[in-house]
Amino acid sequence: MFTSCEVTPGVFHIRDPLGVYMTLLAGSERALLVDTGYGLEDAAAYVRSLTALPVSVLLTHAHHDHALGAQHFPSVSLLPPDLALYDLYTSPVRREAVARQAQAAGVTAADSYAAAAYPAPQAAQAGDIDLGGMTAQVIPCPGHTPGSAVVYVPERRLLLTGDDWNPCTWLFFPEALSAEDYRRNVRALLDLPFERALCSHRGDLYPRSAVEAFITGLTDDALRAARRVDLGHPVDTREAAPAEGQVFVFDYSKTALQREEE
Repeated sequence: MFTSCEVTPGVFHIRDPLGVYMTLLAGSERALLVDTGYGLEDAAAYVRSLTALPVSVLLTHAHHDHALGAQHFPSVSLLPPDLALYDLYTSPVRREAVARQAQAAGVTAADSYAAAAYPAPQAAQAGDIDLGGMTAQVIPCPGHTPGSAVVYVPERRLLLTGDDWNPCTWLFFPEALSAEDYRRNVRALLDLPFERALCSHRGDLYPRSAVEAFITGLTDDALRAARRVDLGHPVDTREAAPAEGQVFVFDYSKTALQREEE
């Protein structure tokens, strides 16, 4: 089942049955749902229990734990560089794998889950979405995927980071950028005057200092010192510790540091 917390007025952080989070931004005229979870239960019905406003849907990126809930909505959008990934991560094969994961966790997927129809994704645009007294600024931030986006809410000084920052941030997927390219893009986020952050894999409202510590601690020395980890992926996966209590897992073979060592 879904649970949620109104972390600040008009901002609902929603936990889906497998523990990933989506965020509902409710202004005075319309609402925006950022991400849709695994889709095992009807996110649209749950959102209607929180607001009667018309709701549009933005995916921060195309990975299955953010996009599979799209089956419950008439339309969704994401930034153009991730459009090609959407079909891969919402495929029946991917859904069957998630259904098995859910069963192991004691969560039952609907019989129609693997065969459900999905809306063709629309190309989202960077810029402001006026929700009425609340603004969602869609900001491209390539890193976790080429089309990853973050959303800044200036009226709440709040940054929704998607998967471009979590206390455990992953950058070892085939489509992920290099650690250096990612670092350059997330450093630009520090130009935003946000005071708090919400991410996709934690329920907590984090202070800006947590994000700053991670980004500023992601130095070349931290990358060089990263330890090898085996996550079952055929890449040189390493885990860096850029800040206390935070880790960064990445493909070392994509880095300029690796090329320098060759």
